[in-house]
Amino acid sequence: MAAKKEGGITAYSVKTKTKNVPMIDPVIDVKSGRYIATGKDAEGNKMAAIMGKAAAEEHIKNGNAKKGSGW
Repeated sequence: MAAKKEGGITAYSVKTKTKNVPMIDPVIDVKSGRYIATGKDAEGNKMAAIMGKAAAEEHIKNGNAKKGSGW
């Protein structure tokens, strides 16, 4: 689940098994009615986080993420 930490999107890193890892350059796509933020962590590992519509729109409005496909 995506969380808001210091204005950015954070997620769980499966590779490093750590929580609340900041996502670098996230892009939020809408797939099957779900809002999915995809990006990379500081080490270059791919990450993804699912969030609600309100959280996705708030991150885009604040400039923390870019709009992807499906909007």
